[in-house]
Amino acid sequence: MPSEQMIAPDHTAVRVALWRALHTQIDAPPYVFDDEIGLRLAAPEDGWRDRPDMDPQTTSPMRAGVVSRARFIEDLLAEQVGRGVDQYVLLGAGLDTFAQRRPELAARLTVFEIDQPGPQAWKRQRLTELGFGVPDRLRLVPVDFEVDSWWERLTAAGFDPRRPAVVASTGVSMYLTRETNIATLRQISTLAPGSTLATTFMLPLGLVDSDEQRLRRFAEQGARASGTPFISFFRPDEIVSLAKEAGFAAAQHISPSQLTRHYFADRADGLQPAESEQILVATT
Repeated sequence: MPSEQMIAPDHTAVRVALWRALHTQIDAPPYVFDDEIGLRLAAPEDGWRDRPDMDPQTTSPMRAGVVSRARFIEDLLAEQVGRGVDQYVLLGAGLDTFAQRRPELAARLTVFEIDQPGPQAWKRQRLTELGFGVPDRLRLVPVDFEVDSWWERLTAAGFDPRRPAVVASTGVSMYLTRETNIATLRQISTLAPGSTLATTFMLPLGLVDSDEQRLRRFAEQGARASGTPFISFFRPDEIVSLAKEAGFAAAQHISPSQLTRHYFADRADGLQPAESEQILVATT
């Protein structure tokens, strides 16, 4: 069975986990986000901090973007749990460690992690090896996106679309076609009133400054070489309009400048997220 064949997570998922860990290892406090468990899951080879994509200076905007989007979404989730929401869906979960890092919040939720079968089987084994296990409130939902309906797999795993939920999808939209992104918006917009989608999207290259364009080209070359090229880009006004057209009651754009004001104010090291990746928050 495909779901039983373990396949190591792709380079992108591992890189995100390593950047999250690197933040608390090399950046100055206060830390925006604290995640050492992802590093334990990934178990990289010795010397991983010397990799070119871990360079403290050149990749700092991307590292800051990764930790600030994670912090923003978990702050949003905590707020929604306070309002009674008890279902959390991660589309393209990768090496996310929310359920392990935030047990007090996770205990108030059923967490559904959707990912490809092979990497998810690998993650299940790693969670067991590290002593975390997979409790009933954490549902690992394997989906072969080429042949399966993620929605059908999700409901089969116990998700109740009649109750509000928070759905998060980070670092995924740029790998999907425009049509798939729109179809995903339409599907999530059918959730019960009071549900929230938080998803990242990538700006067109022409909307970022020249310095960041060089960083983006480096990232896109790496993605293409890994067989996962960036193919979808959106302007903020465009993605907000698409969300409303898909059926969401409200939608707003969260910019890196807003994240900087919330999470990086008064830092002596100048750490702040890149402009390329932005956030859409849409509610039903």
